[in-house]
Amino acid sequence: MAKIYYSIAGEGRGHATRARAVIEGLRQNHEIIIYTSDLALELLRPMYEGTEVQVREIPGLGFKYSASKKLDYVGTGLGSLSYIANLPALIRRHQADIEAEKPDLIITDFEPSMPRAARRCGVPFLSLDHQHVLAASDLSSLPFRLRCYGVLMGLFVRLYYRNQIHTVVSSFYFPPIKSSFKNVTQIGVLLRDEIQNAPTTVGDHVVAYLRRFTTREVLEALAGCGREVRIYGLGERPDEGNLRFKKIDVHGFIDDLATSQALISTAGNQLVGEALYLGKPVLAMPEDGNHEQEINAHFLRESGAGIAVATRAMTPEIVRDFLDRREEFVARIDRSRLCGNQAACEAVERHLDGDYQHGVLALPKTRRKAPPVNV
Repeated sequence: MAKIYYSIAGEGRGHATRARAVIEGLRQNHEIIIYTSDLALELLRPMYEGTEVQVREIPGLGFKYSASKKLDYVGTGLGSLSYIANLPALIRRHQADIEAEKPDLIITDFEPSMPRAARRCGVPFLSLDHQHVLAASDLSSLPFRLRCYGVLMGLFVRLYYRNQIHTVVSSFYFPPIKSSFKNVTQIGVLLRDEIQNAPTTVGDHVVAYLRRFTTREVLEALAGCGREVRIYGLGERPDEGNLRFKKIDVHGFIDDLATSQALISTAGNQLVGEALYLGKPVLAMPEDGNHEQEINAHFLRESGAGIAVATRAMTPEIVRDFLDRREEFVARIDRSRLCGNQAACEAVERHLDGDYQHGVLALPKTRRKAPPVNV
């Protein structure tokens, strides 16, 4: 049994959901100690309370939004100054833990403090996240504006932490890897057991996952689609015609998604990947100013498994046309590539077994086949 530290970025649900899938695959054979903050801490701490998995709170970086609800890059940067000022003390805290507990491996999901402590202590660490798609991938198919952003943010991602022994990139899309980027493994999204085991059918409803600042125009577009729409993310409230506003409930959401016709949501990598794995095409609405979501949306369109529309451009006609083309999108979903759980755990296990050749991890090329889905 190995001891593994797992440091996880606290912003958003995607990091926690991704890490949980890996932790569940490892916890039976290894001791896992989680370091995280903010929303990831809120989600993971109660989940592992009273279990052998430890959850430790650390400070984290978060996103700031403008009054118009757009991602504020300047505000986010300024808000990071306090974190940066306290980073040396946080690294020393990690060093003390590492020296006292001697973990065999450190995994990080885009969390910057633990990798720095790992380097100082000489403990190998493995990067497992989605963000490294910007650093490791050939993004030449993107429009010029997004390609420029990808290049810039790819540099930032590489500065966030470096010198990992291996980079595992989890994504629902698979652009070519740059020839200059070494020791990279592409895997599908990391799926919760509830997603992998969900029985799928095609009902009469559509699922929408919306952010709290969704405009009235988006709701009117959904109201005019001619189907029942089960909406998550805006809280429970009285129905409005065909719109059903549901409280956040993981099991209820998965059940509704698994039996839906399609998903309409923001363009987060994790949620889009989960929907596609369940055989559901996606109409993605990238958050205004969130270029990473715009990149995800581009690759969703390129895959043919869905469409992407700016929130301000949403109309009932667009939603109806998307749903009318459902079978066309379903035919383009390649579910066999979308589950990355097994490959992620193999990456960890092979390192712990010392199965490296000059620092390069040799992963099997075979993938677990996805179970059949009723579409």
